[in-house]
Amino acid sequence: MEILKNNRGFEYSNFTDLYGNTCSIQKSSLATDDAIWLGVDKPSLIITDEDSVGKYVKTQMPKNWSANSRMHLNREQIAELLPILQKFVETGEID
Repeated sequence: MEILKNNRGFEYSNFTDLYGNTCSIQKSSLATDDAIWLGVDKPSLIITDEDSVGKYVKTQMPKNWSANSRMHLNREQIAELLPILQKFVETGEID
């Protein structure tokens, strides 16, 4: 992943998840703690079809919608996740 800088000088990188969602990791501007933003940039709204098990329909987001789809993590939280992520890389398991 290429590390870029946004117009405010904060480092970020874009990537795509398994469902084709555009995601990013970005250094946070939080003044009180070192932190990053991580997650889906523009979440999609998916509605389940109650008549068909497993059938999903993507739809347009309503006007003036708001959703929190990105994690705001500090260094301590990331340190807790790293062993789990590393185990998954090595074994495909998280326990």
